[in-house]
Amino acid sequence: MLKSILNLIKSSSIKKKLVCTIKIEVLEVVVVVVVVVVVVAATAAVVVVLIVIIKVVGVAVVVVIVKVVRVVVVVVIVIVVIAAAAAVVVVVVVVVVVVVVVVVVLIIVVVIKVVVVAVIKVVIVIQQLHNFIMFIEPSYIT
Repeated sequence: MLKSILNLIKSSSIKKKLVCTIKIEVLEVVVVVVVVVVVVAATAAVVVVLIVIIKVVGVAVVVVIVKVVRVVVVVVIVIVVIAAAAAVVVVVVVVVVVVVVVVVVLIIVVVIKVVVVAVIKVVIVIQQLHNFIMFIEPSYIT
């Protein structure tokens, strides 16, 4: 039965839909990673700008700017980490749900197939039994 389910997964369009869903979720994770890289690059740019400001304006002004920027950077990093974690959780949940739904649907299909085959066999046996009885005792007809 498990082989039948695996063969159905391999040969059906469900596999294509599953792969497409996984690709979309992976793309979301890639987008979050790109956002993290952009935030890190922006942080590096801010550091360079602060170094230039220190040279031009002085240390006292820069200390205030650094404190503000530090708070902003920490908040942005926390938001990005939470978004990345949420994206990973969404990917895992979607993949698990899709796989469970596919397996349940395939199990239902296999069970329906087995039941239909069993009913057809019972009907055939009843028909053969009926034919046998009619062959042995034709007086049952009247």
